[in-house]
Amino acid sequence: MREYLLTLCITAAVTYLLTGPVRKFAIVAGAMPEIRARDVHREPTPRLGGIAMFFGLCAGLLVADHLTNLSTVFANSNEPRALLSGAALIWLIGVLDDKFEIDALIKLGGQMIAAGVMVMQGLTILWLPIPGFGSVALTQWQGTLLTVALVVITINAVNFVDGLDGLAAGMVCIASAAFFLYAYRVWVSYGIEAAAPATLFSAILMGMCLGFLPHNMHPARIFMGDSGSMLIGLVLAAGAISITGQVDPDALKLFAGSEKAAVHQTVPVYIPLLLPLTIIAIPAADLVLAIVRRTWRGQSPFAADRGHLHHRLLEIGHSHSRAVLIMYFWSALIAFGALAYSVNSASMWIVLGVVFLSFIGLVLLLLPRFTPRAPQWAEAFVPPRYRRGGAVAEPAATTPQTAAAANDEQPRTPVAAGVSRVNGATAIGARSRPLDRRKAGTSR
Repeated sequence: MREYLLTLCITAAVTYLLTGPVRKFAIVAGAMPEIRARDVHREPTPRLGGIAMFFGLCAGLLVADHLTNLSTVFANSNEPRALLSGAALIWLIGVLDDKFEIDALIKLGGQMIAAGVMVMQGLTILWLPIPGFGSVALTQWQGTLLTVALVVITINAVNFVDGLDGLAAGMVCIASAAFFLYAYRVWVSYGIEAAAPATLFSAILMGMCLGFLPHNMHPARIFMGDSGSMLIGLVLAAGAISITGQVDPDALKLFAGSEKAAVHQTVPVYIPLLLPLTIIAIPAADLVLAIVRRTWRGQSPFAADRGHLHHRLLEIGHSHSRAVLIMYFWSALIAFGALAYSVNSASMWIVLGVVFLSFIGLVLLLLPRFTPRAPQWAEAFVPPRYRRGGAVAEPAATTPQTAAAANDEQPRTPVAAGVSRVNGATAIGARSRPLDRRKAGTSR
């Protein structure tokens, strides 16, 4: 565990320290696109945050290769090299898209090629665990198609949910934390070394997200862009593929008593292949809803809009930070609920706990205008918005219609308050005429 924590901390440190210089580079390189209709931020913000995350990935793999226990992962498996090859390719495509806005079909082709590169180097699904039946061996073509499909779906699920400050990085960090605990349990408790690469991938992914989050929380100073969202989506998919396709349920049945029971214990892993990803079920559901919605309207499934789940949370009255926290809550509930179910599926307390937490989540979801307040003794440790009497309301988005309506309410007399005429000239007093709101609405 200490070597995993060391790898996680170094990955997070490298990502965090590089994000600042990468932000300056993105500004110089002009990777600051204009505000689009679907965007929720009001000022151009640099992208290319995936550059820092990729170098964090490289640092994590380099450190792990020189540690006593983790170095065996590189000696006994080619999966870390396969991950690095696919990640480098998908990261390069993302960097080009952040700068030049390449076509969606080209990105889709690049995602499939990156998945194919990993398959060629051994990171593929060899068998599929089916509950109540056992493991089913897959042919080479079946394994390749299933692997490519899982990688593409996961990448786009993470990419679609990257719409609010800190949302994608936080949700993937939560999912990877739950996945790390499961993979670590399979490796250490059961002694199955085939789960070691997935455990390493999850630890590095947590470090990448934790290192980038301080720069990406609202208000974000930099976005990860497609170079980051597609990268973390690929790493997350690689971990699921590694532990699902490489860990044989026959090895688990020695501890579970039978192959069917062993397959049953892999719930949080084989369900991601079928649903397709329980640990990021919220992004996956958002992806499916977006495809259905856009196809129903006669649009391309890759045409961006403002119909995602996080956009709907903002529309019903939640603030930016509150919408992100709600998405965090549901992601953690699903990911860790599946993890707890895999540990003890016969416990009724787990089901009751999930139901109770779901009820709390629904209450919070239906109270968009409720602002929590910290107790008086804790006010020094929380942001001003949570202090009594010190709440800072987030500025509402200004549209051309609201700006025009606000401007019509301004006095139309030639002399406003604080302005007097002296010998036919206009003198401005201490209180000058308010700025034109149409101009004020365009600045932060």
